[in-house]
Amino acid sequence: MTTNTLEWRGQMIPFRNGESVAAALEAAGIRSFGRDALGQETRYFCGIGACQCCLVRVDGIVREACITPARAGMQVESVEASHD
Repeated sequence: MTTNTLEWRGQMIPFRNGESVAAALEAAGIRSFGRDALGQETRYFCGIGACQCCLVRVDGIVREACITPARAGMQVESVEASHD
């Protein structure tokens, strides 16, 4: 059986088909997704994309982790990650 994984800060995170990025991170014990541009902690909160508390960078694009489907091989990092 093949396990689907995404990469979070260099760590491979398994996920189930249909699971969101936020749900996969939460299941892996990751509660904080880093800090946003204002220095506020980002985390899984509403689960419907309304609060924007779970912003992460997915393959270089800022997205809500709670409504972004996990996809094998995706690169996920905190929004404060530098891309110089």
